[in-house]
Amino acid sequence: MTNSIGVIGAGAWGTALAQVQAAAGRNVTLWAREAAVVNAVNNMGENTPFLPGVELHKNIHATSDLSEAIRPDVLLLVVPAQYMRAMVREAGVKNLAGKTLVLCAKGIEIETGELLSQILRETVHDAHIAVLTGPTFAREIAMGLPAAVTVAADDIAHARDLSVLLGSKTFRPYASDDVIGAEIGGAIKNVLAIACGIIAGRKYGDSARAALLARGMSEMTRMALALGGKRETLMGMCGLGDLVLTATSMQSRNFSLGFALGEGRSLAEIMESRTAVTEGVHTARAVRNLIKTLDIDLPIMTGVHAILHEGASVETVIDNLLSRPFNDE
Repeated sequence: MTNSIGVIGAGAWGTALAQVQAAAGRNVTLWAREAAVVNAVNNMGENTPFLPGVELHKNIHATSDLSEAIRPDVLLLVVPAQYMRAMVREAGVKNLAGKTLVLCAKGIEIETGELLSQILRETVHDAHIAVLTGPTFAREIAMGLPAAVTVAADDIAHARDLSVLLGSKTFRPYASDDVIGAEIGGAIKNVLAIACGIIAGRKYGDSARAALLARGMSEMTRMALALGGKRETLMGMCGLGDLVLTATSMQSRNFSLGFALGEGRSLAEIMESRTAVTEGVHTARAVRNLIKTLDIDLPIMTGVHAILHEGASVETVIDNLLSRPFNDE
């Protein structure tokens, strides 16, 4: 079992994952592009720009040298989804060959409509690809509070090995052999969380939000099945678990963005005040492209895209959803 882990991406989530692994006794190299993050982690023991107030383990060493960070055989890739391909190019595909690459970011590439695992399979040869995803807030994980996630790999034995490697008493991975389902759950829930935030911000009530969650799960499942995922995967941590967390708490960047939209603020105004990526905004665009390609009906996600990227009003989209014909469940 390896004693060294590389974490590529030092936002709040990457830092939290580094903390979990360091607390388990492993030496962690944490890569950050920003010099301020590297200096803060190494000199202050805290990621002040992205995870302030959390004392980091002494086993974490930050670096802005990507070649240093990718030396371990197991790498947790936590850069935002839209930058994953560029990061692979920067690291050098030959340097990543043969390593275990665990995708910990959530999203779909806008330009190609590809899942992050597809990007890695196209670009990095002989790598062992896995996905780590589930209902987690970075600050809680970094503080050692209990949580559970899904670890998915094509080979269930590999997923189980990674669960043992990456898990701890309070960070509990469940193994799966459905990489596509795990990725879809992690990506789509961000779009649905924006929708739930809009409902909350508009004060439509808990009943409306519960209905949206249920119909959103149906849309998430339809998308996963269309791409080759499994229905049962979405019933676990990476689907239902992640959706419930992200779509019900103001700690969620996606829910809070939707809430602000529901209150009447513009997307440009909201985004201007944020430093961290709100992935659901980008994923909504990628999902809309996939809906057209796959020719499937996903009205909630289509509506979120219309609000975010087509200038549609919240009132118009909600009225359109409520005016749809009654249908079988």
